Amino acid sequence: MIRIFLTVTLLCCVISCKNEPEKSQDLSESSSEVNTAENTIPTDNEPIKLTQKGFEVTPISHATMVLHWDGSIIYVDPVGGAEAFAGQPSPDLILVTDIHGDHLNVETLKAVSTDKSKIMVPQAVADELPTDFDAQVDVLKNGDFKERFGFKVEAIPMYNLREEALKFHTKGRGNGYVIEKDGMRVYISGDTEDIPEMRALKDIDVAFVCMNLPYTMTELQAAKAVVEFQPKKVYPYHYRGKDGMSNPGTFHGWVKKSGPGPNIEVIELDWYPNK
Repeated sequence: MIRIFLTVTLLCCVISCKNEPEKSQDLSESSSEVNTAENTIPTDNEPIKLTQKGFEVTPISHATMVLHWDGSIIYVDPVGGAEAFAGQPSPDLILVTDIHGDHLNVETLKAVSTDKSKIMVPQAVADELPTDFDAQVDVLKNGDFKERFGFKVEAIPMYNLREEALKFHTKGRGNGYVIEKDGMRVYISGDTEDIPEMRALKDIDVAFVCMNLPYTMTELQAAKAVVEFQPKKVYPYHYRGKDGMSNPGTFHGWVKKSGPGPNIEVIELDWYPNK
């Protein structure tokens, strides 16, 4: 009887050791870059299909992208002229985040929008648009919601935190966006640092997160914010800065070495085809 008891006890200890979870790791600047097969960078503005049926993203350049979502077309920060969107369907919805030239170009808006296109913008952008657009424009301030074409869009704050960067993006001027349809939620950061409003996001399926100095944040700041709100998928974008490129691979490495990292898919695309 004693022998049976000891045998059962030993088996329980072995099973317990196998099932013990690995300890999470804190983010630190000692992390190396991660290079995996899933990071293959497409070229020629090839649409990238996600696991969610009916959603594709085409990077155009820097902050500019086209989302193909359940039969609708969304342009984000369209700049670069009509030629940048050659071969792309006309947009149903256009989102503009800020007044800077890498997000707002009136001539491009004129070239790509149609009479049926709706354009969501913060007030500062609306103030820059000619009256020709009045019938198409929805002005959203931080915290506002608007529904168009079955998409519920929320304007999220985007701003700088570092004292030396406050001049670039003041709180309340620009918008990030959360776009939602049929339970799927997509976050566009716009130009921001790792602000509390980003860290507090919930149930994000896909996130596009910026990282470029001196205008937004470092790869480590971006990784810490992403680990906080834990999107299912994250695309590093908007990573060209004043003195060159931030490194999406570094961001990738910091996310993956965090505790939640295995549950966050980091997808690196080519946002600078003409570099």
